[in-house]
Amino acid sequence: MATRIYVGNLPYTIGNEQLAQIFSAYGDVNEATVVMDRDSGQSKGFGFVEMEAAAAQTAITSLNGTTIDNRMLRVSEAQPRQERPAGSGRGGRRDSYGGSSSDYDGRQDRYGRSRSRDW
Repeated sequence: MATRIYVGNLPYTIGNEQLAQIFSAYGDVNEATVVMDRDSGQSKGFGFVEMEAAAAQTAITSLNGTTIDNRMLRVSEAQPRQERPAGSGRGGRRDSYGGSSSDYDGRQDRYGRSRSRDW
């Protein structure tokens, strides 16, 4: 069974191929992915590698704490993603400029911004 490995504090210059190459010294890599920012296209500095369980444990113990390009890697078994309640994303509601939703009366000013009752 394959194990998913979290790799943190990666240098921003590392790509998927280089990440796979680093871990291939410890066994066959099924998948290696560096997480990229969707807006800028730059690396977020962490990624995930999927390997067989025995090779994964060897890679975790060997690579955790090693330094690449003056950055100390944090390598551990990936934890399952926690469920987040719906609507908890960034930005919140379009009409929320502070204050409670009961203050919102549905009107807009001449610039199209939402107005609350206390304006």
